[in-house]
Amino acid sequence: MPDALPFWKTKPLERMTRSEWESLCDGCGRCCLHKLRDDESGRLAFTNVACRLLNIPSCRCADYENRRRWVPDCVRLTPARVRKLDWLPPSCAYRLLAEGKDLHWWHPLVSGDPETVHRAGVSVRGRVVRERDAGPLEDHVVRWPGLVPPRAQGPAPEGPTLQRDEGPQAR
Repeated sequence: MPDALPFWKTKPLERMTRSEWESLCDGCGRCCLHKLRDDESGRLAFTNVACRLLNIPSCRCADYENRRRWVPDCVRLTPARVRKLDWLPPSCAYRLLAEGKDLHWWHPLVSGDPETVHRAGVSVRGRVVRERDAGPLEDHVVRWPGLVPPRAQGPAPEGPTLQRDEGPQAR
């Protein structure tokens, strides 16, 4: 008897349990970067400045359950919001599934390893600055949060798993 398909391939976002929904987060931290929007054109710009609650080495929120107490404008993702937001990264599982696409090979639900998101170069680990150290956000505009890294595209690499990313950690 063949194995059952994983929940993300059989359930729409609206029918997922809270545990299933939360497990879709790959831990990349890209959604936790500050973004700028031009008032006149509406154009979006990503920055490499992390939210004050983002634990940069782990790429996880330091106080997820109480985050809105500390960061009132933190967006709580819902299936409806995911379909409307234009700033979710193209690699985001919520966005991919809302668009009818599958998860990438490096997603922890696919790989079984929470480190593959870092080794594939998708996470913000080692690439961002802390909010309190940044200064003007306009000085930190970058393109990479809106792009899927080349080594993360396509099928999983053959042979040994990607090497651990031991690069310097940004503060």
